[in-house]
Amino acid sequence: MIEDVVKTLGGFDVMIANAGVCIPCTLLNMDVKTWDWLFATNLRSMMLCYKYAAVQMIEQGRGGRIIGATSLAGKQGGPSMGMYGATKFGIIRGLTQSVATELGEHGITVNAYAPGLTDTEALYSTEAANAGIDVEALFAGLKAQSAMKQVGTVEDVAGLISFLVTKDARLITGQTISVDGGISFS
Repeated sequence: MIEDVVKTLGGFDVMIANAGVCIPCTLLNMDVKTWDWLFATNLRSMMLCYKYAAVQMIEQGRGGRIIGATSLAGKQGGPSMGMYGATKFGIIRGLTQSVATELGEHGITVNAYAPGLTDTEALYSTEAANAGIDVEALFAGLKAQSAMKQVGTVEDVAGLISFLVTKDARLITGQTISVDGGISFS
């Protein structure tokens, strides 16, 4: 993937690593096969994106931006979110913060964004309906918890990412910024 971008665009300066699958599950119902698959999907894939982006950016010698997707569940635990939350906590503390300390000397910033529930087409999917997810009830509950009394949009997340890739964000690194309307504070 990175090689194709370099060939087509002449360089590689920004990686937005966005992978994630959420399977709500209590500890007592968790199985090792699903645990391993979730960690491979949510955390291992992020590590690979971070690694190969960093290799290319260091080779180019002009810095860069690595931005990872995490979640409100990576900052705050909740019922049936232990398995998913563990993968997202790993992105924040284990990967993003550690890699930021390793890559800063190369002019590479490493940050993450942590959206709360975001209004996307996936929420209205057949899989969500089959899982018994009442999207409207979910939205109502989160709006009630939110300081802004709103649910986020894809554009809200894109706005933050658009800022983090600019030169104005050159000294922001190792941070995970919430885009959740004020559900969590750090």
